[in-house]
Amino acid sequence: MQLSAPAILVAARPHGETAVIARMLTEESGLVAAYVAGGRGRVLRPVVIPGNVVAADIRAKSDSQLPFARLELVRSRGPWLSEPLPAAAIAWATALTASALPERNPYPTLYAALGGLLDAICSSEAARQWVEALVAYEALLLRELGYGGERPAIADLGQALEILDRQEGLIARYLLADTRTDVLAARQLLRQRLARMIE
Repeated sequence: MQLSAPAILVAARPHGETAVIARMLTEESGLVAAYVAGGRGRVLRPVVIPGNVVAADIRAKSDSQLPFARLELVRSRGPWLSEPLPAAAIAWATALTASALPERNPYPTLYAALGGLLDAICSSEAARQWVEALVAYEALLLRELGYGGERPAIADLGQALEILDRQEGLIARYLLADTRTDVLAARQLLRQRLARMIE
């Protein structure tokens, strides 16, 4: 495997003393996992943050081997991780993507939609401006994997939150059935923070 492409980093798990196993969503190759040497070191630690856009150079000697990756930061989501609501939304969107998608299957529509959602979260002044994009991304993910219907029409924030609540059951049943419950915990934290907006 040889791949050089922009990617959205969706998960990073420590490996050994200083390395990281990074999972990245690319437009043409889908979700790809790779070993990043020094990923927890001073230089790369700010790069391997879920939500960041990276230029990935991924190489493996055989298809059965975990690829090695060199990453260069293209766009950082780090500044928004100190804000509770954007941080929760970024954590949920990336964790859902990393957990739900099968590896090495291209989903160009999801790649574009996730990039757009993360951009909306990071450029909007308030969550009201990106909640609809989050609802649409979840619905698109369900649809792309064969479990969804049409994109929901959303009139206001209250309706968006109702749809989020309805979609949680589908996501838990179909997309996260074989994963650990801590993935849904990220969604529940986001939902609690969104609920404060209409109190």
